[in-house]
Amino acid sequence: MAVVPTSKAAPAGAGQASPPTQYGRALALLATLFFMWGFITVINGTLLPHLRSVFELSYFQAALIESVWFIAYFFASIPSAKLIERIGYQKSLVVGLLIMAAGALGMTLAASLPSYGVTLFMLFVIASGITLLQVAANPYVAVIGPSETASSRLNLVQAMNSAGTMLAPLFGAYLILGRSKGGTAHAGAAALTQAERLADAHAVILPYVLVAVVLLVLAIVIARFPLPAMGSATSRVAKEDRKHHSLWNHRNLVFGIGAIFIYLIAEIGVGNLFVNFVSRPEIGNMTTEQAGRYLTLLWGGMMVGRFVGSAIMQKVDAGIVLAVFSIGAFVVMMVTVFTHGEVAMWSLILVGLFHSIMFPTIFTLGIKGLGPLTEEGSGLLIMAIAGGALVAVQGWLADTYGLQHSFLLTAICELYILFYALWGSKPTNAIED
Repeated sequence: MAVVPTSKAAPAGAGQASPPTQYGRALALLATLFFMWGFITVINGTLLPHLRSVFELSYFQAALIESVWFIAYFFASIPSAKLIERIGYQKSLVVGLLIMAAGALGMTLAASLPSYGVTLFMLFVIASGITLLQVAANPYVAVIGPSETASSRLNLVQAMNSAGTMLAPLFGAYLILGRSKGGTAHAGAAALTQAERLADAHAVILPYVLVAVVLLVLAIVIARFPLPAMGSATSRVAKEDRKHHSLWNHRNLVFGIGAIFIYLIAEIGVGNLFVNFVSRPEIGNMTTEQAGRYLTLLWGGMMVGRFVGSAIMQKVDAGIVLAVFSIGAFVVMMVTVFTHGEVAMWSLILVGLFHSIMFPTIFTLGIKGLGPLTEEGSGLLIMAIAGGALVAVQGWLADTYGLQHSFLLTAICELYILFYALWGSKPTNAIED
């Protein structure tokens, strides 16, 4: 069981509306963290086709890079919770940013060698830092304020995460793909020479140095920022009271863990293979640099969808909204699989709009009615992000059955989200706060 902070770092109780003056500035600052981890995560979307060229990787080996990234969520989640409990919320945010900065600088070492193994390790380090930030930030945003608008609130803050994911492809396309031989070559071009691969590997150095500098500056800002104390005054319920309840009696949590796990397979699979898919001659017939710019539209759709979804969920039940969006995602993925040219390309771009609300909405539905078990349930949901590691399965499907047909896996994932929205998300044995 994942246990997130219960004393020094525990968020305010669910359903308790905290004074806006107390948490408003803190939420605004947390929004910058959502932005940065979204930005860095999606840099991988443009980094993968680049590394595939540099190291001559198969789709499976390229997808393994993303798998390592999400395996970090599984292994780092519990240690992160223990660290937050030990040193407090604010210091843990600073530590998380410093870990990410160290990993970003380590990527410059991997590029200098160049080394596929060092690249995998440094991405694991960066992801571990992001995990430390995620373990506290998501439940914090979800449980302050009225519980009925928790999905709306988290979707609104997650929109900043989407802003980061929207800008990252432009950054990556210009500073990574645009400065490399492999990134400016058309699909089907001759393989790179050894000298060209080495030069392309070095193209990663400048972008990650810039990322490291931004993370260090942000760490300094947060270290000096007067965040509200997250001490015993905001602790939810004494440990003794928790012993009378079981997480596994709550259907919305149990199926919610599976929903986040499966959703991450869909989202990350689309993001990872987007550039390779769109650049193919029968789809977009463009360079990977040009395809990287279209990736911005995919993540931009997620940002727009979260703003719109946040407004809709002020008046419409979150489960109903999630069901409608999952149906839309299934339809556009089937169009992607069975059509060609611009129709297939734009349908894949459109799935970003439908994916937009899924993570924050599943998260808030998953912790609904948990009462004193909210912290533990939140920890399990964060660990479920490790589902992104199974994107390697889609890489294997692409190698075995073709890149386009591999998106059938994404369509199947959308059907599980529909099941969760219609039935699995309904709370059982809800506990009063």
